[in-house]
Amino acid sequence: MAQNLPDYDIIIAGGGLAGMIVATSAAYYSKQSLKILVIDRNSFLDLGKKTLNGWICGDAVGKNSVDYMTSRIGISWGWPEIEHPVKGVIAYSPDHKTGISFDGDGYILNRRLLPKKQLEDARKLGVEVMENVALRSLLKDNNFVIGVEGEELNTKKVIKKTAKVIIDCTGVTSVLRSNLPIKSYIEKKIDRNDLESTGRYIYNFKVNGEDKTYFDPDYCIIHLDQKLAPGGYAWVFPKGRDKVNIGLGVQQLAFNLYNKNYGTSKNIKNLIDEYVKLNPVISEPELPITEVDKDNTWGTWQVSVRRQNDCMVGNGYMLVGDSAWMPKPLDAGGIGPAIIAATIAGKNAVESIQASDVSENGLWKYNTDFIKEYGYKTAGLEVFRRMLQSLSNEQIDYGMKNFLSKYDVEKISQGEHPEFSTLDKLGMLIRGALNKNLAEDLKYTSQMNKKLVEHYHNYPQNPEGFANWKFKLDGYLNEAYAHFKEIKN
Repeated sequence: MAQNLPDYDIIIAGGGLAGMIVATSAAYYSKQSLKILVIDRNSFLDLGKKTLNGWICGDAVGKNSVDYMTSRIGISWGWPEIEHPVKGVIAYSPDHKTGISFDGDGYILNRRLLPKKQLEDARKLGVEVMENVALRSLLKDNNFVIGVEGEELNTKKVIKKTAKVIIDCTGVTSVLRSNLPIKSYIEKKIDRNDLESTGRYIYNFKVNGEDKTYFDPDYCIIHLDQKLAPGGYAWVFPKGRDKVNIGLGVQQLAFNLYNKNYGTSKNIKNLIDEYVKLNPVISEPELPITEVDKDNTWGTWQVSVRRQNDCMVGNGYMLVGDSAWMPKPLDAGGIGPAIIAATIAGKNAVESIQASDVSENGLWKYNTDFIKEYGYKTAGLEVFRRMLQSLSNEQIDYGMKNFLSKYDVEKISQGEHPEFSTLDKLGMLIRGALNKNLAEDLKYTSQMNKKLVEHYHNYPQNPEGFANWKFKLDGYLNEAYAHFKEIKN
């Protein structure tokens, strides 16, 4: 007896930034020959909205990531979804005496307007989009994911749809991934130590003088300061000459320790409000009331700060974007990696369907393609992040002033681990025990990064080699975690 044909070739769970790029990529590479469905819990004009308070993001992305998408699948973004161009990022030390410029053109997106553009692009390529459906679980058959089940939010009607491949773009805490019903190498749950709490405001404001260490209309500003943002960083990203995305992210354990040490009970909103008040340039901030920022002016969320999931495929199932924990471990920037991964995933899904092999093995090339393009560097950056979280403000001040060469800055600009070449220069003065320890830790992270990059370049070409590869990876990371002891409550 013949089996029922699936409803679709590809179903994308989650219609946010990553999900819509996956859909357009798959439609492009299949020459619109496949039946593709995107399902999102929000309305058509709010696709990917994380909470009632909006998309909760720094909104920044490098031009190179957008160009990557455009050059491969022909999707381009412009005004108004690109709200403001920037020339790069400047990171300031806690004492503001050292500013490190990471040059590279980029954009500040308008996440309120981007869904409309992405919906139009997808529909032009024949993609179907279903709104207001909350997905609850995956359907399986014989250890294959074969579909999704959810609830139509307006009618409470149960929705079941099947497909050859399900691509999960539902976010960092994905219930689909967390309750994956098949055997696979995919890690289902994230360690809470690999999550940061973030929040931001979008403000119109009156410009009160000029101090480019606090606001620069041409650059994204990052403040590294354990008192302002324990275990994380604060940001001031320009959305115009008098409009800003301002916020911060903290590691929860570091934040708990902060509250304990200072005898306070602050939450992340308290920290952000204090940060805004400290800014001498931003005067009389007001939440925008225009349609372009409707329901997207304030909010908090959680973001992953680890390497991507060590395996991102199972039988009939793929992970992309926040669902795969793709934000950069160093700065939690998730848009760039998601664009790259989504472009790749759409192509790989099409190739697997055309080859009639949507098994773990048939989809495995997505793992190797993403690691070759971007993912090889993320484990090293995760170790670097752990080191930064262990530093005092004094050490950050000293390290930024003395240990970063132009070459190191260029490496970080590319999302790669710096080599800290100045550490080996004769005559380098290291003042005090704290800074001697810092120098040693920087050398350690640089050496560990080289090991990890080499290890990722040897990522297995098929599932058979994964267990041994993963065992070695865990060994490296456990050694690094032990070196940089966890922050204790």
